[in-house]
Amino acid sequence: MNTLEKVQKSLAHFSKSERKVAEVILASPQTAIHSSIATLAKMADVSEPTVNRFCRRLDTKGFPDFKLHLAQSLANGTPYVSRHVEEDDSPDSYTTKIFESSMASLDTARQSLDIGAVNKAVDMLTQAKTISFFGLGASSSVAHDAQNKFFRFNVPVMCFDDVLMQRMSCINCNEGDVVVLISHTGRTKSLIEIAKLARENGAAVIGITARNSPLSEECTLAVTMEVPEDTDVFLPMASRLAQLVIIDVLATGFMLRRGPRFRENLQRVKEVLKESRTTKDTIL
Repeated sequence: MNTLEKVQKSLAHFSKSERKVAEVILASPQTAIHSSIATLAKMADVSEPTVNRFCRRLDTKGFPDFKLHLAQSLANGTPYVSRHVEEDDSPDSYTTKIFESSMASLDTARQSLDIGAVNKAVDMLTQAKTISFFGLGASSSVAHDAQNKFFRFNVPVMCFDDVLMQRMSCINCNEGDVVVLISHTGRTKSLIEIAKLARENGAAVIGITARNSPLSEECTLAVTMEVPEDTDVFLPMASRLAQLVIIDVLATGFMLRRGPRFRENLQRVKEVLKESRTTKDTIL
């Protein structure tokens, strides 16, 4: 765990004064790195000994050592910091918060991803007779995006975001079919039941979901990620972005595994699609 993550996870255990220091640092880590202990203490409205005490609580020797660890954390990638959008945020402020949180969440997801599981998922998809993508709620848009990408690969592919259609599709599954279930929490009862139903009918089930979730345990293979999601406001953005990236990863692996001739066919598809687009010269 990097230094900023330690600060975030320790908020509830700090004293009132130490929490003030933590909040100043979380709000602007770069400023903290370039500040003196006196400046940081003034920004947090606490004493300098309080800043030193805060640093030692995080297993550093003092403020200079803390700043070194903080700088290393930022150099190793943007860590996840909860950036709540406030009612009085300006467009510049909430735009910056959303972009920074999204990039940080994707980095956290990337670091937690099991590449071995990705490789196995690509194997299953390239050998599939048919591929089905199922999702509900916010994840349904990801399932539709997956259908759009895999439709170009000349393999039968379908997508359903209706529970009854998902169940009927699974009843007709056979050996060689692959069903991909997409769920951030992995706790949606209907998808867990669908995973069981698909396996009972001979299909292999890939879950793009949370580690150790009920859904992951029912899948043939689970591709899991740690995706920090702001649950204060129900706007699932980070998880959806991570799921979309995973679909891109699997689609790219599928394309590379199929070889040069397959990529040549995709290029022909791309050339055909160009004919449907207008150019500046044709616009009146």
